[in-house]
Amino acid sequence: MPAVLADPMTLPRLPRLGREGTDWRRVAKVVTAEKHLEGEGFQVRRPFPSVSLAMADPFLLLDHMGAVEYAPGEAKGTPWHPHRGFETVTYILDGAFQHQDTTGGGGLISDGATQWMTAGAGIQHIEQPPPELVTKGGLFHGVQLWVNLPRSEKWAKPRYQDIRARDVKLLSSDDGSSLVRVIAGQVGGFDGPGVTHTPITYLHATIAPGARLTLPWPRDFNAIAYVLSGRGTVGVEEVALDEGRLAAFAGSHHQGETDGLMLHAAETQPTAGRNGWEVLILGGMPLREPVARYGPFVMNTRDEIVQAFEDFQAGRMGTIPAEKIPHLSERDEKLS
Repeated sequence: MPAVLADPMTLPRLPRLGREGTDWRRVAKVVTAEKHLEGEGFQVRRPFPSVSLAMADPFLLLDHMGAVEYAPGEAKGTPWHPHRGFETVTYILDGAFQHQDTTGGGGLISDGATQWMTAGAGIQHIEQPPPELVTKGGLFHGVQLWVNLPRSEKWAKPRYQDIRARDVKLLSSDDGSSLVRVIAGQVGGFDGPGVTHTPITYLHATIAPGARLTLPWPRDFNAIAYVLSGRGTVGVEEVALDEGRLAAFAGSHHQGETDGLMLHAAETQPTAGRNGWEVLILGGMPLREPVARYGPFVMNTRDEIVQAFEDFQAGRMGTIPAEKIPHLSERDEKLS
C-alpha cells in the first residue's frame, strides 16, 4: 500500500479533457519487465533498457524493487559505487532505504519519500536497507529511475535532493475519484517539488477501481506508463496492462487542441491493489544525443567513458566515507 494517501475529494482537481478536441496518445508498444539481480543480490524487475525497449530517451533505466515482505536477514542493498553523467531517482512507496554519497548528501528514504541524486561530473554512493529492516524484516517496495543529462549538463556539480513525502504535490482526477502524486515536472498547471536538469514529468497515480484517469500531456514529451500493482487498460484503444508491464505511448499527431493520456482501472483489483490501480506515469523531452554507456557511467562518447573509469580509479569521484550533510530543515533547527 502506498504510504502517501489522501482523500481525492479534498484535493485540487486536474482539468477535464473533452473527448473531442483532444489528441489522445495511442499505445505504440507494451513491454514486460525482465528480472535481474542487483547490488548484493536483491531482485528487480526492469522494463528498460531491454531488447524490447532499448531506451526511453531521456530515461535510461527503470528498476522496480518489490513489493516484497523480507524475512529477518534477507534485505540487501548495494556497496559503494560510482556514477557520472546522469541522475538517479529513488522513490520508496513502502519501507525504507538508506543513502549516503561522497558529497555528504543522503539520509533515510522512507514511506513516500524520494531521493534525487544528480551524479553529474562524478560521485560515489551507497544504498542499504536500514538495520531495523535487516534485523526484523518487513515490507519493502520502491523504484529507481535513471534520467539522462544533456551533454551541456554532464559535468554539472553533483547535487542531492531530499523530497519528503509531505513535499509531494497531491491532486485529484477530474471526477474526484483518483489520487495523483506529482514528484517532478508539471501536469495540468500543477508543479511537483523535484528540480530537474532535463525537462520531465514524474507521476504516481492510484486510480480507483473502475475509474478513468485522463491527463493533459506536453506535445514535445514522450510518455510511458508502468504498473506497480493492479490492472487496467491504457489508451483510447484500451490496451490491457497489469503489474510489471509498461506501455510506451506514440508521439502526438497534432490533430487536437491538446494532447492527452487515458488510463482506465479494472472494476476488480487483486487483493494487493484493493485501493486501486497503482501506475507510474513518466514523460520527458527526448535529448536525441549520442549515448555511450558502460556500467555506472553514461556519457556521449567512448572516450568520455574511458576518462570516467580513469577518473574513478584516480580517486576523482569523491572519498569514502563522506560526512553526511544535514537536511536543510535540520540545519535551520541547529541555527535557531
